[in-house]
Amino acid sequence: MTRRTPRLSRLRRVMPEARASRLPAVARGARPRRRGAQPKVVALGGGMGLSASLAALRRITGDLTAVVTVADDGGSSGRLRDELGVLPPGDLRKALAALCGDDDWGQTWSRVIQHRFASHGDLHDHAVGNLLIVALWEQLGDHVQALDLVGKLLGAHGRVLPMSAVPLALQALVKGHDPERPDDVDTVRGQATVALTPGEVQSVHLVPHDPPAVPEAVEAVLDADWVVLGPGSWFSSVIPHLLVPELLEALTATKARRVLSLNLAPQPGETEGFSPQRHLEVLGRHAPKLALDVVLADEAAVPDRDLLTEAAKRLGAAVELAPVARTDGSPRHDPELLAAAYDRIFRMHGRIGPWR
Repeated sequence: MTRRTPRLSRLRRVMPEARASRLPAVARGARPRRRGAQPKVVALGGGMGLSASLAALRRITGDLTAVVTVADDGGSSGRLRDELGVLPPGDLRKALAALCGDDDWGQTWSRVIQHRFASHGDLHDHAVGNLLIVALWEQLGDHVQALDLVGKLLGAHGRVLPMSAVPLALQALVKGHDPERPDDVDTVRGQATVALTPGEVQSVHLVPHDPPAVPEAVEAVLDADWVVLGPGSWFSSVIPHLLVPELLEALTATKARRVLSLNLAPQPGETEGFSPQRHLEVLGRHAPKLALDVVLADEAAVPDRDLLTEAAKRLGAAVELAPVARTDGSPRHDPELLAAAYDRIFRMHGRIGPWR
């Protein structure tokens, strides 16, 4: 196994002995997984982008873990965070909903936890799933145990973990955030504000700057066969995972293959006017030591394949183009098409894996 960095070594030492069984098989000296086993996949992101990826991945593997950003400060999540001091539950809820099955049980629970109250009182716009998750956090005092319990209730086809156990704030340097001062660079705070800024986001960072990663999230990355990053809001959902030091070190040290899934269109405000290759360039600036294996994009969303190929090569990756968009013309991924693209990548670009 790749030599661990000092930070990861420290994390290993403080982890309870009971977690030793979740160490990667290579580290434990175990035999490789038997032929026919499914690939272990970890998907990182947040919001609707991660939900799209999970809805696809659950169709091709039963060994799936979502690692979710916890910097949301808007809507129901922001209100619960401000009032109770908890992690923002919204993106975690969306990930759990995406992992629900297509049977009646799964679809019913998916709708229930996504349901929002409409009233003239304090419950207005709160999502049922947010309240359920926060209630279990308070009852159990353990973020991971509570999310596992919600997943069991829903019959989720995978596991959902927060990337950090402390609420995080997103800050960005934005050029032209004030339209009356288009050349000035301001510090903009808050995920909701960054996502909707009319200016040009130049870089982002987290507050606190050195947040602790959830140990189970680090272990999942180290033990994975494939790690999927994106699609999603680039600066507010995708890049934040690379700003958690222990998680970035795990992403760098893991023997898993890494695939980056690009968005179908630039996001108004946050990445307005971005080309596909520019998405890669800003990700590379935030994590210059992180190498990728595959960049997945929809062919219709790539105006210049050569430029994208050059940008991907600088990150060590090959480009795979596939039809992954819905046919209704909306900039949304089709779960069946995206599943087919992921499956092809896992089979064509993976090492000779036990699931093949």
